[in-house]
Amino acid sequence: MYYSPMSGYLRLGKYLLKKGVIRELDILKARLVQKKQNLKLGEIAKQRGWLNDDALSAILIMQEDTYERFGEIAAREGYLTKGQVEELLKEQDDSYILFGEALVSIGAVTEKELIRHLKDFNKLKLSGD
Repeated sequence: MYYSPMSGYLRLGKYLLKKGVIRELDILKARLVQKKQNLKLGEIAKQRGWLNDDALSAILIMQEDTYERFGEIAAREGYLTKGQVEELLKEQDDSYILFGEALVSIGAVTEKELIRHLKDFNKLKLSGD
């Protein structure tokens, strides 16, 4: 059994690992690709020169206390405009890479294999078996 409602959320990597499709090292490599590619809003704003380290830290501290979204705090506190936040969100969305895409990018699976396994994985998740 790969998934049970009692065991919590099943991740694609664990499923593919149990099926023998990928290795643990592939999971680590794919996660590293995601970590590099999937930048946080503050990181993108800093790269663009819109936030410095002090502003970034201040927003992150407020975020810890309020659990609000980074962009909402940055705009409300005047660190960024709403237009800048929207631009950052678009850039973040455009460059976001999913775990399966990362596996394909490192050559752990082909796109065709990924699609086939995703179909099986989703069926399994939906059936709860």
